Amino acid sequence: MTTTNDQNGPLVVEGKLADNERLKRESNFLRGTIEQDLSDPVTGGFTADNFQLIRFHGMYQQDDRDIRGERTKQKLEPLHNVMLRARMPGGIITPKQWLAIDKFAADKTMYGSIRLTTRQTFQFHGVLKPNIKLMHQTLNSIGIDSIATAGDVNRNVLCTTNPVESELHLEAYEWAKKISEHLLPKTKAYAEIWLNGEKAESTEEPILGSNYLPRKFKTTVVIPPQNDVDVHANDLNFVAIADNGKLVGFNVLVGGGLAMTHGDKSTYPRRADDFGFVPLANVLDVAAAVVTTQRDWGNRVNRKNAKTKYTLDRVGIDTFKAEVEKRAGIAFEESRPYEFTDRGDRLGWVEGFDGKHHLALFIENGRLLDFPNKPLKTGVAEIAKVHKGDFRMTANQNLIIAGVAEEDKAQIEQLAREYGLLDDGVSEQRKNSMACVAFPTCPLAMAEAERYLPGLVTDVEKIFEKYYMQDESIILRVTGCPNGCGRAMLAEIGLVGKGPGKYNMYLGGNLAGTRIPALFKENIDEKTILKEIDGLVAHWVSGRREGEAFGDYVVRKEIVREIKVSKRDFHD
Repeated sequence: MTTTNDQNGPLVVEGKLADNERLKRESNFLRGTIEQDLSDPVTGGFTADNFQLIRFHGMYQQDDRDIRGERTKQKLEPLHNVMLRARMPGGIITPKQWLAIDKFAADKTMYGSIRLTTRQTFQFHGVLKPNIKLMHQTLNSIGIDSIATAGDVNRNVLCTTNPVESELHLEAYEWAKKISEHLLPKTKAYAEIWLNGEKAESTEEPILGSNYLPRKFKTTVVIPPQNDVDVHANDLNFVAIADNGKLVGFNVLVGGGLAMTHGDKSTYPRRADDFGFVPLANVLDVAAAVVTTQRDWGNRVNRKNAKTKYTLDRVGIDTFKAEVEKRAGIAFEESRPYEFTDRGDRLGWVEGFDGKHHLALFIENGRLLDFPNKPLKTGVAEIAKVHKGDFRMTANQNLIIAGVAEEDKAQIEQLAREYGLLDDGVSEQRKNSMACVAFPTCPLAMAEAERYLPGLVTDVEKIFEKYYMQDESIILRVTGCPNGCGRAMLAEIGLVGKGPGKYNMYLGGNLAGTRIPALFKENIDEKTILKEIDGLVAHWVSGRREGEAFGDYVVRKEIVREIKVSKRDFHD
């Protein structure tokens, strides 16, 4: 690493390294003592450094917070279990694979559900220690792993799932897979520990380095005009550019991210910056150059300022871009024109360029479980038994039954309706609302999110009815903490958990997902939230221009300020 200072700020932050840096350095390329912990019957969890290291293998240690207090009274340790997030670049999974994960969720998890996530993959929740190795081996047997879906690495690569320009999807998806493979850790620790693989004596990490990245790193491939992957929530984004229907390259956007810390003004959500266009031949070199620049220049002293967005703001966008060009051996061309018009999934039936049909299903909160009178999980399994195409998980927590032949449409639709997966009565507001998991499993949760959202949406629907706005909607997102998993900091109304039953309320995102919302009210309860939404909707109805979206209205009317440059504007 260099310690040269740029005119904007130091390329490398000096000081005592965060303890995670020691942990990674001493981990023997992510092995640690995970194997020993796995066979320890005294505790249901992982201890010391292994608690963090299992994240690089795609798992988070959690416990059921609903019963934590009762177990403490009984002098029992928390009911430790793990959540696993699979690596599924582009979110595509086959029916055979689906049936296998459905069975594991039913037989070997505490909750019996499959959770579709905003990272365009699935999660198992509530896997107890005796079943962890079996889980990885089950996934491996069907061609799935969870390598690098958490930890300080490049995570699951997202890709637009149901684009308007559907002939581009296959090409874009192939690039998402290539980028994912190119940036994966090279250590054999995953295979050694979980798959009984042959132990390797040494490992080199030419892209990630022996200490891996300073912080998590997220990458997307997106096909305009759909911004369904929310590019401004990610460190590195490749915006597909086509010429006569053929993919010719990508505009490269760098430095997006939504996480922040309550009360810490050095943290903020940030939009990504457009570096310019690169042809296909340079994509992998540019991806590696962005990652290695962040690897070498990212803040390893303060993890709260370790993401790519802070590196760009510290050293300067032009300096970072020039270093990427130097490392990739290219010069960015001028960005090609593109436009994002919306970012919701294209729900219902959509016909692809090849004459096949795709049925996008709305899955509230992404939670597939057999609810009373609504056996969603069983329904997807029944469809998987007869479906001849594949499934696509979306970054909006929905599921697409893709590649359906004309003669099979009626059967697929009948099954979807029978099991409650296709419901014509779902409002536009519910379709445009989203939440993270939060309680009871997420250890970072400060307030409810997934369990709060359905009732909140019902109340918002009533407000819309009151003002004769039943066909309208607001992009509404709830997160249980400020870490950004539910992408509330790109919503028209974003609620960010502050404490039990208390949220900060942000307003002013836009439909395209290109504007950060601003703080409107702080630390308000659920009753106040509804009162504020009622007043804001009334204001919007009476004063908006024709077709003006809610987020645009509150910015134009200066109900909140417009966030143009996050470092300057977000905390003002």
